Amino acid sequence: MSFRFFSPALFIITLLAHQATFGQVKAPPAGQALAVPTFHCLGLYWSPPGGALDRAVEVRYRVKDAATWSEGLSMRYNPIEGTEEDLTDYRGSIVHLQPGTIYEVALKLAGTETSTRLVASTWSERLPEGEVVRVPSGDAPLVITEGGKPDAWKVYDGAGATIDVKHRHNNCITVNASYVILRGFTLKGAGATTNLLKKSVGAIDVESGHDVVIEGCDISDWGRFNPKTGFGFNGDSAVLCRDPKVTRIVVQRCRLHHPSQDTNNWYEPKASTHPAGPQAISFFDTEGNHVIRYNECVSDPEHMFNDPIGGGANGSYRGAPGADSDIYGNFVTHAWDDGLEVEGGGRNVRVWDNYVSGAANMIANAATSIGPLYIWGNVTGRCQVTPTQAGYGFLKMGNAGGVKWQTGHQYIFHNTVFSEDGALPTGGLGGSRIVTHTITRNNILQVRAATNRSASSAEPNVDNDFDYDLFNGQVPETHEKHGVRGVPAYVTDAGMNAQTKTGRFQLAPGSPGAGTAQPLPNFTPAFTGKAPDMGAHQQGESPLIYGVASQAR
Repeated sequence: MSFRFFSPALFIITLLAHQATFGQVKAPPAGQALAVPTFHCLGLYWSPPGGALDRAVEVRYRVKDAATWSEGLSMRYNPIEGTEEDLTDYRGSIVHLQPGTIYEVALKLAGTETSTRLVASTWSERLPEGEVVRVPSGDAPLVITEGGKPDAWKVYDGAGATIDVKHRHNNCITVNASYVILRGFTLKGAGATTNLLKKSVGAIDVESGHDVVIEGCDISDWGRFNPKTGFGFNGDSAVLCRDPKVTRIVVQRCRLHHPSQDTNNWYEPKASTHPAGPQAISFFDTEGNHVIRYNECVSDPEHMFNDPIGGGANGSYRGAPGADSDIYGNFVTHAWDDGLEVEGGGRNVRVWDNYVSGAANMIANAATSIGPLYIWGNVTGRCQVTPTQAGYGFLKMGNAGGVKWQTGHQYIFHNTVFSEDGALPTGGLGGSRIVTHTITRNNILQVRAATNRSASSAEPNVDNDFDYDLFNGQVPETHEKHGVRGVPAYVTDAGMNAQTKTGRFQLAPGSPGAGTAQPLPNFTPAFTGKAPDMGAHQQGESPLIYGVASQAR
């Protein structure tokens, strides 16, 4: 078997044969553990005998045969009854791993001699290519029904080609195949003007299959006008997946920009009208194990997104993006609702190192029914619900369809709510919404006014631990014992360069929150001094780069 190597701008996925069954997770045999990989993470599943609420599972990991072990974040006991999967009692993730690497993982039930070990490989960023199909420019959709094999993926090469269907067809590309790479296409004009059905359409619609890579594509001018609302049809997307069996879709280093239609904001035509319109990437209740990374989802004030990256269903055990999925390194703007929508099951879903600006809710996580959901290292900018009104929250939180869906654990670490032109959110962690089963550490939770809530104090809140955060708003009385009340002071020239997608968000020396954070195993980035800084960007660290030029930290 030969491998072709690609430049960093065109990372590809390889899945080993034994990984091909990963998707919807079934519990391993009693006492055994399971790991579900992506490029940089392993999702862990284990049901040891003797598991209990007061007993965590300790996690260690190392590169196979290495001399030393590293500590991972412990897993909490959280069996979920009534789901479609036979879930394990303990679930969690190891993050910031190297691609294409074999790891040993050691799990131990705290306070007991019960333990287990497993070996797992992360996805590699190289792929054995099979047939390469050179696709010419045209005005008719490309219909893909032939895929490759695990050791010979079929490449549809669109470099230099433009498919512009001129709004005469719903899709530019449809996929009903597996082991497929779509590379380098310019796509325009998806969404037939004669189609007035509510069912959403996609410029690229993965209708069925698994193991599909969409990379280096430029997609614009998609979507349809809805004459009933005067805006776009809801959910019309640049990349769309809605088959419940679809799994392992990678969308990377794509520019998904300027849809053909606009989205209403929450006050159009009157308050409160939920935004409805185009999206960039939409996953609806799929099996998951997807990766969405290094993309740019941008537009302008006349062509706003609903949720640039999102899907559904929120009150469910599935939702978006799907279990064992990663969203990182993306540059996301121009949303009248949620910048990133990660709602539903949230089972081993990881969201890190994204930049989100120009949204009503920066990251939506209502609800997390299974978990754990990890949100860390993200930076958020302008928060707005209309061009002139303050937005809602850094994290939406709360529930969708009732508190019965709020049974999953959430970990919120090292995020920065940055004051971009003073357009701060009015809420930090949920505002006045219900927040449950959430641990926060080392976040900068600056809100618009000291009377606003940096963290929810809703009476039904349960099982939360807010601490070591920098905040200027209200927080629950029994929380933030090691937190810092104050306003962050940033280094000179802090902020985002929208042209280069490069930002500096380090705290200035002596700022509140500088050198006062709690080191977190496997999550806190490298730092200087006795303790790390609160927030996403450590002092002395290089500027952060998002979008197509980004790399994993």
